[in-house]
Amino acid sequence: MARPPEPEKRRALARRAAVVLQEQGLELPMAQLAEALGLKRSTLLYHFPSRAHIAESALEDLLSAQALFVMERVERHEHPIDRLYAQLQAVHAFHRGNETRLLFLSQTIATLGGARMSQIIAVGNQVFEAQRQAMAARLREGMRRGVVAPCDAESLVSLVRALIDGLMVQRVMTGLELGPIHDMVWERVLCPLRLKDWEDR
Repeated sequence: MARPPEPEKRRALARRAAVVLQEQGLELPMAQLAEALGLKRSTLLYHFPSRAHIAESALEDLLSAQALFVMERVERHEHPIDRLYAQLQAVHAFHRGNETRLLFLSQTIATLGGARMSQIIAVGNQVFEAQRQAMAARLREGMRRGVVAPCDAESLVSLVRALIDGLMVQRVMTGLELGPIHDMVWERVLCPLRLKDWEDR
């Protein structure tokens, strides 16, 4: 009976395979991909039956690492407005210089994922939905305490997420420098909603 693949080894292999596919193209035959990775084709197929499975595993690994990176930076702040701004900055900092990796993996899954695409999106949305609800709840608590100006908490959280995603695409397409945009978002959108410090209630 075959031994199940070790999770960390499988994730590392997915990361390496995704880099090769991004560099050499999705049309690369699995035999050549295996050779580039120093593996037999059968070993690669044992771990990943298709390129879509490689991209899915690599994207899951990337988003897990992103979540840890972002959470550590968000948790440095108490005030919900500061936490939203930290999230915006942290996601972009995590991907800085490697934005094409995230887009490549997402597009690969969209192209090759077939019927699994809707399932993959649903799983991703579940993760982000829990985070979104927690952030919105903290904003509502901030309004209750009088430290956040009245606003639609859900819409504000969705706006920040849209800025995170949209600015990533703009950075890939145009090389856009995000620092000045972050500053404007803080000065014009978020800071005006921050009435006082979290402790000053």
